[in-house]
Amino acid sequence: MDRRNFLKASGALAAFTIVPRHVLGGNGYIAPSDQLTKGIIGVGGMGMGHFGYGNTRCIAVCDVDRNHLEEARKYAGRLHEEGRNVDADLKLYEDWRELIANPSIDVVHIATPPHWHALMAIEAAKAGKDIWCEKPMTRTIGEGKRVKEAVERYKRVFRLNTWFRFTDNFYGLGTTVFPLKKLVQSGLLGWPLKVTISKHTGFDWKFYWVGKEHLDPMPVPKELNYNMWLGPAPYKPYNPHRVHQTFRGYWDYDGGGLTDMGQHYMDPVQYFLGKDNESPVKVEVDAPQQHPDAVGTWREIKYTYADGCQIILWGGDYGDPNAPYISGPNGNVYNNFICDIPDWRMKLAEFPDPLPQNTDFDECIRTRQKFALNEDNGNRSATLVNMGAVALQLNRTLHFDSDKMEFINDDAANALVYQKEREDWK
Repeated sequence: MDRRNFLKASGALAAFTIVPRHVLGGNGYIAPSDQLTKGIIGVGGMGMGHFGYGNTRCIAVCDVDRNHLEEARKYAGRLHEEGRNVDADLKLYEDWRELIANPSIDVVHIATPPHWHALMAIEAAKAGKDIWCEKPMTRTIGEGKRVKEAVERYKRVFRLNTWFRFTDNFYGLGTTVFPLKKLVQSGLLGWPLKVTISKHTGFDWKFYWVGKEHLDPMPVPKELNYNMWLGPAPYKPYNPHRVHQTFRGYWDYDGGGLTDMGQHYMDPVQYFLGKDNESPVKVEVDAPQQHPDAVGTWREIKYTYADGCQIILWGGDYGDPNAPYISGPNGNVYNNFICDIPDWRMKLAEFPDPLPQNTDFDECIRTRQKFALNEDNGNRSATLVNMGAVALQLNRTLHFDSDKMEFINDDAANALVYQKEREDWK
């Protein structure tokens, strides 16, 4: 992908020097006194909140909008004065390939619209960087497969940035996911289980985050490199509603509230159901016909696994307000972690706790261990939202091969698994 053949295959620097400094000690070893460095791609929104996390020092940022870069520069200066882990002479890039080619960077944080996630993650892995990626992990199922392959091939550490499987109260449930996991794996609820996600069970989808149809072409602002913003996405004339905070309403870049928030909601469900190594075999939708460009609304999306477990999504006000969050043959769980099994807390105490999760990203990099939410299980939960997006666009039931990660005997659906990239972006 050009930029002088990706900076002559990431070297004018020469092949050896693009290897991050922490790899040179052998087996990815980093001295305890050595601070990890990071570069952030995309500082128009989410990326601005990740300058100073953990023990990682931010030394570079990239954005296709020069106004965003200027705001990032000012913000970084304030953080540096406060003693935060941000360089005073923060490097600013307009081309993400230059940031990735910087040999001083250990971690690449990808905070762009989702249509860029896969390409950037794959090239970061090739360049020897570890990766922190915002959700959804990728915009398509095929991209998720390619990211997983690249991270494994180049032996990188990958973190997906949705954290509810291991920390924080889980929306309307009034608890972290840990006791939900323990209750489910105890078998007290029975099997198979049905999990219903809706506003009635405490979840707000950003449901009306939809696109506008028939956008009028407008002049591109001088500070924005719109061609680079589009990147692999199909060319469509500029309109301000297509970019920055409202890009989520267009299929070319995201999938509305479903793909923006869906991985937050469904990844913990995948975890406590024990489905980190498989995908549903069927997805059904009840929705109006979607516009080919602008994302619309939906009433219900239903996923069914091979063993009969189901995840049901209700949009807007749709569905039964009294429905349980988890329902099983032997009992149900409602909002605020209320279970209708008699003496369930006393019974649950007799069962073992779930296995601990590795949630220290810095330590994972130093020891070369997998993070708790990584390229494997993160790809599976990204597949959940992307399966739903495909079914919505085609407006019909689809059957899925969980091993091959493709739809069964359905050329139209599989055309949305691997989508053609624009021009030189492959």
